[in-house]
Amino acid sequence: MIRYKEIAFIAYPVTDMPRARKFYEGVLGLTPNAALKSENPHWIEYDIGPGTLGIGSSPRWLPSQDGASAALEVEDFGAAVATLREHNIPIIIGPMETPVCHMATVRDPDGNKITLHRRKGG
Repeated sequence: MIRYKEIAFIAYPVTDMPRARKFYEGVLGLTPNAALKSENPHWIEYDIGPGTLGIGSSPRWLPSQDGASAALEVEDFGAAVATLREHNIPIIIGPMETPVCHMATVRDPDGNKITLHRRKGG
């Protein structure tokens, strides 16, 4: 039997790394977790709490609007939504409130879904 400790990382394929970095770093405010060895790397990882989000560019790994979706837990949901709106990022789901959380889903420049999420206390 395989025993699991955690999810090592979630990754999205991207077709244009500089454009993707403008979204992930410029809009979402993420910082690469290691020094980049080139101006146009093919793989970047961003640490988010105990997890990691990676983006990679390869002609054998293409984005899909119907693929998986990562949810990033934010400290201030209202501020996160305001930032999306400041950057004119279309919100495709939400902002919405459920009994346990608040969330809003957007797409990155390649169409991958990403959700900004805030659990309710208690």
